[in-house]
Amino acid sequence: MIETSDFKKGVCLVFRDAPMIIVDVTFSTPTARGSNTIAKTKMRNLVSGQLINESIRSGEKFGEVDLERHNSSYLYNDGSRWYFMDDETYEQFDLGADDLGESVGFIVDGIEGIQAMLIDGVVVSIQLPMTVELEVVETEPAIKGATAQAQLKSATTQTGMVVQVPSYLALGERIKVDTRDGHFVERSKS
Repeated sequence: MIETSDFKKGVCLVFRDAPMIIVDVTFSTPTARGSNTIAKTKMRNLVSGQLINESIRSGEKFGEVDLERHNSSYLYNDGSRWYFMDDETYEQFDLGADDLGESVGFIVDGIEGIQAMLIDGVVVSIQLPMTVELEVVETEPAIKGATAQAQLKSATTQTGMVVQVPSYLALGERIKVDTRDGHFVERSKS
């Protein structure tokens, strides 16, 4: 059983008789006496792809989803579908932008650590690694001597995703981005 205290991004549970994955969660404690902590969640239905927002009181329990995870490789996209291969069975599968959601901005050639999530042998979603390496294709010029204060500027990556980066980064550099919330982690060392 999964309790609301176990909620975090990526947890799969059965909610209203449907398999769900938590996309985002925040906890709040109302100031009224005797109030329980409330988990404000954004969940994606793993079968239909529908996003729902739900506030759940602490102490509630939910069933676990019978979910298999298989290591997978990204192959290519044709503009509307992204194609992957299951590394265990070598079967290919594809997912659309609606199935992938915000993950689309992180999928690039050479990405490693993708896991396909299967329910009853059918791929319903993918899980990305914690960080991915992306190339900066558009940004303002680097500001010299900008190390006294932490200043951020917008940078567009090769996937079209916009990330706030330190002002010293220049065009063409590779950066690591956190796939959970899309923030800049570090300049890539390779």
